[in-house]
This record gives sequence, C-alpha cells and structure tokens, in this order.
Amino acid sequence: MFEVSATVYLWIKALHFISVIAWMAGLLYLPRLFVYHADCAPNTEQSETFKIMERRLLRAIMTPAMIASFLFGGLLLAILNDWSAGWLYVKLVSVFVLAGLHGSMSKWQREFAEDRNRRPAKFYRIMNEAPTVLMIVIVIMAVVKPF
Repeated sequence: MFEVSATVYLWIKALHFISVIAWMAGLLYLPRLFVYHADCAPNTEQSETFKIMERRLLRAIMTPAMIASFLFGGLLLAILNDWSAGWLYVKLVSVFVLAGLHGSMSKWQREFAEDRNRRPAKFYRIMNEAPTVLMIVIVIMAVVKPF
C-alpha cells in the first residue's frame, strides 16, 4: 500500500513484537488471577486485592498492548500488502479470536469486580490454556508460513 525504508519497517516490526509480548503476558496472567480469585470468598481483603490487580492489569497493560498490537500489525499489513498467502488468514483469524478472548476476560473481570462470578476455578484453569494454543498457531503462521 505504501513504502517505507527498511529501518522504519524494522522499528514498526519491533514495536509490534513488544506490544504482542506485553499483551500475551496479560492474557496468560489474568486467567491465573481469576483461578485464585474464584477460590476467595467475596468481600474479603484477599478478594479486594485481586480486584485491584485484575483491573490494573487489564486497563494499564493488556488493553493498551492489544491496541498497540493491532496498530503496528496493521501498519505491517499495509506495508507488505500481500493478501495472497493462506497463512496470513489463519493468523488473522487467530488474532481476532485472541481479541475475543480478551473481551471475555474483560467481562469476567467486571463480574469479579461486582462480586458476580459464578464460574469455578477449573473453568479459568481451562481458559488459561486458550491464549497459549492461539499464540502457538499465530507464531507458526507468521514464522514458518506453511502455506
């Protein structure tokens, strides 16, 4: 779509990697906080501490990192402008599923904040694995480019 120097491209790529790493760190840690929070009684000091940790992780790290990931990833797409590769579509679908998972985690965080969680810790243990599976698919598509 547009051309940039090799140096600018590498800076955009580096910023994309940094933002993805920060986003993934949150996507992997937040469900683990939910596991521990689900085992706490509501309105306890421990529950209130988890509420603060979850809110700060989501608002200060995860959401800005997700936005930056989409911004820098979008710039990379615009620079490369090659929509013929099948791996790209698998990667993009996986990224959008990851964003949907982020939205679900935001909903779960609000439920915990309002003491309305009804899910057991086991549910969050299972959901803790979903970002890892998606990350594996995304990295293989972006690096190996199998098709």
